[in-house]
Amino acid sequence: MLYLPHLRLQKMPMSIMVSLKKEKKTDAGEMLLFPEAIEPEKSPDWMFADNEEGQLAVDVFETDREIVLKSAIAGVSSDDLDVFLHNDMLTVRGIRRHVSEDCARYMVRECHWGPFSRSVILPKEIEEDRISAVLKDGVLTVRMPKTDRSRRIEISEI
Repeated sequence: MLYLPHLRLQKMPMSIMVSLKKEKKTDAGEMLLFPEAIEPEKSPDWMFADNEEGQLAVDVFETDREIVLKSAIAGVSSDDLDVFLHNDMLTVRGIRRHVSEDCARYMVRECHWGPFSRSVILPKEIEEDRISAVLKDGVLTVRMPKTDRSRRIEISEI
C-alpha cells in the first residue's frame, strides 16, 4: 500500500467533482484536467484550508544506542514548537506562522501555514530523562537513548 503522509483527504462537493472532469484547452494546445492549479483565483476554498492541522514529514531511524527522529521544519521558531512523550508515543506539535503579503495573488500555493503535528509510536523503550531535541537550520533532531531493561532472572529449584 502506498502511504503519502503529506496528503490530506477531503470531501469535495459534487459540483466540483463534476467540473474537474471537464477538460480545458490552453493556448499551447494541451489539455488540463485541473485548471484551478494555474488559476488560483478560481480555486475552490477547500484547496487552501488554513484552519486544518497539517501533518509533519519525519524520518525515524535506529542506531545501536538511540532512536532518532529528524524533520525539516523551516520557518518555525523553537517557541512555536513542542515535543513530548506519552507512554511509547512521541509527538511533535507546532505552528508555522504565515506572514501574508498585502494584495498577493498566488500562482502556486503548496506550503502549509498554521498548526501541524505528528505522532510516532516508538519501537523500543527509551530513557525518558535523557531525550534531547535540537532545532538547527530548520531541521528538528530528537535523540532518544535506548534503555536496556533486560536482566537475568534467577531460577530457584524447589
